[in-house]
Amino acid sequence: FAEQRAAPYSMKTSKTKRYTVDNNVGGSNNLCCAVIDAEVDAHIVHLGTMGVYGYGTSGGEIPEGYIDVVLPGGREANILHPAYPGSVYHATKCLDALLWQFYQKNDQLRITDLHQGIVWGTNTPQTIKDERLVNRFDYDGDYGTVLNRFLMQGAMGVPLTVYGTGGQTRAFIHITDTARCIEIAINNPPAEGERVEIFNQVAETRRVRDVAKLVADQTNVEVNLLPNPRQEAAENELDVANRKFCSLGLDPITLDAALFDEVTEVVNKYKHRCDPTKILPASFWNKKRAEECASLDPSSVKIKV
Repeated sequence: FAEQRAAPYSMKTSKTKRYTVDNNVGGSNNLCCAVIDAEVDAHIVHLGTMGVYGYGTSGGEIPEGYIDVVLPGGREANILHPAYPGSVYHATKCLDALLWQFYQKNDQLRITDLHQGIVWGTNTPQTIKDERLVNRFDYDGDYGTVLNRFLMQGAMGVPLTVYGTGGQTRAFIHITDTARCIEIAINNPPAEGERVEIFNQVAETRRVRDVAKLVADQTNVEVNLLPNPRQEAAENELDVANRKFCSLGLDPITLDAALFDEVTEVVNKYKHRCDPTKILPASFWNKKRAEECASLDPSSVKIKV
């Protein structure tokens, strides 16, 4: 949890790119060294990302971490799934994955890597018991996750900021399931000597424009197609396996308009803190994307409620 967590922030400037690599990869390496030097039998659980697989069209179901292949000569093998990062942030998660493989092989560390989808929601059954336990809610273009951003924009009467065509398919998971998955992972560590355990920590996949329509239909706001600040495919498919967590007791929470109300309540309670100039994207993957987004004016966003 000590890693720089946002893909857009990692792409903002050369400084943020260097910081993301230094902090994330260096931190993972330091952690492994500390566990080895301390001579403790610790189980490392790393919160990774589905983005290690990339968001091109996979051509089939993405397995959990390892994939069956046929090597030249016809030899079959089960190898770490090829990495295909779409940002510096995602690249650090791919580098983390290689560090886990090395330290497991070299020092027999027990490690679990969680390839998590996009988190939405604000509360778990535990945090909702007391307002002082409320989770942070990011709505800006750098740290806000897409569904939470849409729900905030809808509640504030702001047109939904869909990048490009909205044809990007992404994996989603409610914050309650995030906490549950981490608990399951902690309680089911790999045995000493076993390879790195990898779970796909997702509930379902949805296309971004379909998610936007769900929110727009509920909040009666328009959908605004913006130039895409990211270097990515305009459209992609995504089929992801999540059988490991389901077999260990996870009953995934899927996108449901009724659950959106909880997020909307949080937004309405704290909407006086919203800075509308932070809603539009402010980080661009490369110079071409920045040029395409040059017409975006952060001061043009007006809150209607």
